Amino acid sequence: MSIKKAAAAALVAALGVTTLAACGTDDAREAAGKSGTPAPKTVTLVSHDSFNASKEVLAEFTKQTGFTVKVLKSGDAGEAVNKEILTKGSPQGDVFFGVDNTLLSRALDNGIFVPYAAKGLDRVPEAYQLDKEQHRVTPIDSGDICVNYDKKYFADKKLAPPVTFDDLAKPAYRNLLVVENPERSSPGLGFLLGTAAKYGDEGWQDYWKKLKANGVKTVDSWELAYNQEFSGSAGGKQAKGDRPLVVSYASSPPVEVLYGEPQPKVAPTGVSTGTCFRQTEFAGLLNGAKNPEGGKALIDFLISKKFQEDMPLQMFVNPVAKDAALPELFTQHGVVVDKPETMAPEKIAEKRDPWIQQWSSLVLK
Repeated sequence: MSIKKAAAAALVAALGVTTLAACGTDDAREAAGKSGTPAPKTVTLVSHDSFNASKEVLAEFTKQTGFTVKVLKSGDAGEAVNKEILTKGSPQGDVFFGVDNTLLSRALDNGIFVPYAAKGLDRVPEAYQLDKEQHRVTPIDSGDICVNYDKKYFADKKLAPPVTFDDLAKPAYRNLLVVENPERSSPGLGFLLGTAAKYGDEGWQDYWKKLKANGVKTVDSWELAYNQEFSGSAGGKQAKGDRPLVVSYASSPPVEVLYGEPQPKVAPTGVSTGTCFRQTEFAGLLNGAKNPEGGKALIDFLISKKFQEDMPLQMFVNPVAKDAALPELFTQHGVVVDKPETMAPEKIAEKRDPWIQQWSSLVLK
């Protein structure tokens, strides 16, 4: 989900929409002071920069539990996880949200979480529960890292957009693709893992040689790739990006619709559904949390129907709870990826760092 970031929420920021940094703490204390009742306790949620939730939903959590949520944003997903590793046992908050399956082993191996089996976990399919024996993390959302394309570019050129990984290496798409560095970017890492899942432990390197020969461009972050290099985003148009193919998310088209000015009837971007890697984000109770009771209540709330149904148009990710419905805009303009590439967490843990090193030697030199 960077994140996951979703990273789609970073597009919201690029289009001038403010994300929520904290919710309700001062108002609640002021109201409590007037009524003479004790102020509610605070539970601190540490996350990547793309976390967002509506004020109404977080206010509902406070109403239900008496705890007020403070959100502490700590950079992209990789940076945020590393900060928690460095402060293990004396964390910045009580709950961490935003570690995904590409970085999960790093967080678990470093012991930053303590076990907690969330209430309502029976509503989450076991396929998402990657730590179901110990429950150190709880699945919260999923999304697909995929190549996005600029519909206008391909229509003007009378060229069919690519659909698969194989297509991206064809001469017709020379000098059209921009990707993110997997050492620095979550979607970049997801795309690398997708190619490894598709072509195997050895074959992925030959594939990247083809992409390099075909003019792939690499930048450090999703923000640079999508908002400056990609020709199909609002940010890209302002920066006159000239690359009509970019590694982003299957949920990026609904963002373009929701925040377009004027709002388009059809998404200006599409998704190459044969280039996708499934990403799942988790939350966990931090080792050494000052408010473990509030942290447990917050994790329960993150998989509640209320929060799960708020996520799609806040962070542009899919809920994992089976009873959560998707909003019409999300289903109308988003893309369902039937067969994304996936990889076992154990293999990601074993191969991630050496693959990143091999990728850097192959692509950046």
